[in-house]
This record gives sequence, structure tokens and C-alpha cells, in this order.
Amino acid sequence: MKRLVIFDLDGTLLDTIADLATSTNHALATLGYPTHEVTDYRMMVGNGINKLFERALPEGEKTPENVMRVRAAFIPYYNIHNADESRPYPGIPGLLSSLQEQGVKVAVASNKYQEATQKLIAHYFPHIRFAAVLGQRDGVNVKPDPTIVHDILTQSGTDRQDTLYVGDSGVDMLTARNAGVEACGVTWGFRPRTELEQYAPAHITDKAAYILKLATDQDTRYGRTNKEDTGLGGME
Repeated sequence: MKRLVIFDLDGTLLDTIADLATSTNHALATLGYPTHEVTDYRMMVGNGINKLFERALPEGEKTPENVMRVRAAFIPYYNIHNADESRPYPGIPGLLSSLQEQGVKVAVASNKYQEATQKLIAHYFPHIRFAAVLGQRDGVNVKPDPTIVHDILTQSGTDRQDTLYVGDSGVDMLTARNAGVEACGVTWGFRPRTELEQYAPAHITDKAAYILKLATDQDTRYGRTNKEDTGLGGME
């Protein structure tokens, strides 16, 4: 049984892509730059907002100065609109509640800046007692640097071998590897399954219910581990 499950936020707990896209497009348009389709942002996010802005800026404009200009226009707008269209993925509220009921600690490790990470978690999961909610903080490298995982382990008083890390991207799988914790990739997020497979995590799943089974040592014969299909229904 795992004592702690660490979740990525964007693309894992919450579908935030529409609000991220709208807010980035707002910042780009404010500064006179072209905007992008919402679906284009699925491959831009995941490495922190500064990298998002660099990717969104046109060729020839990807300077550190322009990234900071976009950031200055983005943050005030996103702080107001980050919950306009964002929603938990199917089964996630039930999964978090069930883990809590089973005595498994839960935590968040996100490359989203700290203020927005805390706001979204408090807004969508007010009844969950998270052991730690960490986003991108000044002076701390973004994932896949494992510092954020190490900090969560310290705050929660949990050992690496008792921890499961859950995320939707190669960045997440590499973060888990760098931190020395077991990884589970989820296929409902922003990145394709093939990206997860490149990092050969211990588990890949299509269903939130499978994560509960992994964490509580329940029978996983009908779940998906690596390339096998989960036969589990979703958790509402």
C-alpha cells in the first residue's frame, strides 16, 4: 500500500487547457502578437508558464524580455479567469475522496505558478486535506527537476518507496524517475500516450479508479499496467 500519491495538476487533476489558452491569447493580443487555437496549447504547456510564453511567441520574438512582457499581461487576467472553463477530469473528485478515506495522503506537484496552483486546488477540491500543494516557486527549478517531489516527501513525512507519482506527460514521468518514485501515466490529459510510453513508467492507465487500486494494493489484474488495457469503470 502507498502512503502518498502525488498528482500533477494541469492535464491530470484538472482540464485547464481552455483557460490557459484564452489567457495566453489575451496576453499575446494585448501586445500585438498572433494568437493560437486552443488545441495548439496542448503541446505548449507542461514546463511552466515562461516556457509556455516562449513557445507561444512567434519566431524572432522569443526573447526573455518578451516572455516577461507576456507574463505581465497574462497573470492578472489568468488570476481572474483561471476557473472559467477548467473542470476536474471524470472520476478525479471520487478518487481523491476515496484515497483520503483509505488513509492515503495526497499532494500536488505542478509547474503552474504557486498562487494559481493553490487557488485552483482550493476552488475545486475544498474537502480534500492535501499533505502539500506545491507549484512553481521562485528559486526552485521546474519539473522534471525532482526538488518539488523531495519537498513534498519532506512536508508529508513520507519515504520514496511509499509514494506514487501520477501525471499526464513525459515531464511528469521524468520527474518521477529523477525523484526515484514509482510513476503512473494517465492518458486523459494533454499529451499523447506515446509520449508516456517513451519513458516506460511502471503504469499507464485510462481510468481514475485504477490509481486507487494501485495505491491501496487492491487487485489490479483488470487494470492497465504499461500497455495493458484497464477494464475499470470511472469513479464519479
